[in-house]
Amino acid sequence: AMETGYQRGKIQEESLYYEHKKHEGSIPIIGVNTFLNPNPLVEDVFELQRSTDSEKQSQISRLNDFHKVNIAHSPAMITRLKQIATEGGNVFEVLVDAVRVCSLGQITEALFDAGGQSRRNM
Repeated sequence: AMETGYQRGKIQEESLYYEHKKHEGSIPIIGVNTFLNPNPLVEDVFELQRSTDSEKQSQISRLNDFHKVNIAHSPAMITRLKQIATEGGNVFEVLVDAVRVCSLGQITEALFDAGGQSRRNM
């Protein structure tokens, strides 16, 4: 069953069934498909806002400065994070310390190295 993805298929079928029922209104959900204001004051259309090149370069510059400032502490913290993750310890406790000296990219890469990257079967 695991190899053929039977459970995943059943979960996806149930999810699709539930979403269909929710959208057609046969499963009432307050504030989602029940008691909605027929004349909303705010439009549901939001315009996507993009960063300018100068904002992107500024963020990259700040990230590089962060790496330079914490270059002495981040390798030890990454090693500690990998060790705790592979041993099954309290990763959250180490993450609280790690975010002070490691970037999100460094933390993510360390966790991928320790436990592998999850990929959905399509």
